[in-house]
Amino acid sequence: MNTDRRETKLFEQEPVPVAIAHLALPTIVGQIILVIYNMADTFFIGLTGSDAKLASVAVCLPAFMFLSAIANLFGVGGAGESARSLGRSNKKDAGEACAFSFWGCALATLVYIALAMVLRHPFLNILGGGDPEVHRYATGYLIITVGLGGLGTSMNMVTAHLFRSEGRSMDASIGIVCGSVLNILLDPLFMFVLLPPGKEVLGAGIATALSNWIAFAVMIVLQYRRRAHSVLSFRLPAHTDRDMVKRIFGTGLPACIMTLFENISYACLDRLMMANGTAAQAGLGVAKKINMLAHATVRGLTQGVLPLLAYNHASKNFRRMKQAIRDTVLIALAIGLGCMAACLFAARPLVGFFVKPGESLTLGMRFLRILCIGAPFSAVAYTFISFFQAVGRWQSAFVLAVLRKGFLDIPLMFLFCLVNPLTGIVAATPTADLVCCMTAFFLYQLYHHRNLRETASM
Repeated sequence: MNTDRRETKLFEQEPVPVAIAHLALPTIVGQIILVIYNMADTFFIGLTGSDAKLASVAVCLPAFMFLSAIANLFGVGGAGESARSLGRSNKKDAGEACAFSFWGCALATLVYIALAMVLRHPFLNILGGGDPEVHRYATGYLIITVGLGGLGTSMNMVTAHLFRSEGRSMDASIGIVCGSVLNILLDPLFMFVLLPPGKEVLGAGIATALSNWIAFAVMIVLQYRRRAHSVLSFRLPAHTDRDMVKRIFGTGLPACIMTLFENISYACLDRLMMANGTAAQAGLGVAKKINMLAHATVRGLTQGVLPLLAYNHASKNFRRMKQAIRDTVLIALAIGLGCMAACLFAARPLVGFFVKPGESLTLGMRFLRILCIGAPFSAVAYTFISFFQAVGRWQSAFVLAVLRKGFLDIPLMFLFCLVNPLTGIVAATPTADLVCCMTAFFLYQLYHHRNLRETASM
């Protein structure tokens, strides 16, 4: 059976749980390893015992994650459009959507890198790097990870999204896993062997940038080897249909906005937490990274399932689409509940793995137990956001994206800060997750009753 037939069978004929497992498991593994390698920087920097160094990496996280926002805009949008085109048996449009997304991501990333480098000092101050020592470490880390490694990072991510549009979740995860494992291996080499003492943050940045460039190279090699069977194209497009571009942006914008607002939210959180001291910033940075594991796992699940939903929506197989969304919600909820329980009952060993006993550890435990309460709610919200992206209902996905991060949690941070300047601002995040989850379920039910009631199979 050739590659095209295997992928068509996966989207159309395999039992839905089998299809979800095939598409999502590699993506989930890739996302988990991605979080682990992000944690590796925190772990190795934590060995220095410096709160300022830990805080500097936490301050740079939003700037680094903005690369994900760019990759999601073009990657999720391009993958959704490509999968819908394949569902209509239109391979030409699928290839054009891929090409536009690939090169559009490259251009947007270069523009962001240029702005971030020119405005790096006020940029870092806005992100919470006002302390002179934290600012000094963060500047070097930003220049390396974003300035030198940013293009490799975003292109690695966007290529993985495009691979998933034709069911190649394993290929998508290979590049991500290679980069993550390499980063974990390179971290101690650059931090403690090749660079002199005091340059640990810079060494972590070099390891991250180099590993992401190598991961992108692996992605290109994988595509070259599959070029005879793949409908995807990375050739610079001579002409792109405007309506297709609108659909790509319509699908990708909610994912981009959600990631962008997550970064703005984290920046506001760090900025407000700065008033509580460097130990509080360091503890918060560790708690956020641990809490990211639940979000990354569910994000991997929903990214893997999105092409399945988009394909069956385009081919009008609504029964299969509904079963896929139902099963995905249940799996996401189970993941969220499991992560919440682990963080609640094992906060001390989890945070203590990264920081030494002291104020940072105590505060990190408190912050983690607050943040993790939102895990099951955000898991359900993520799933419905991906559903709306898959079926082309960008308005609903956009509403949920800006509601969860931006319209709710940032105002709540300032409001809760008046009640408790330390833990109140952290509690804004799970509160926003709860409201977003309820809104997502309501919008899905509204969509279901308006669009699927007349379908007898539903």
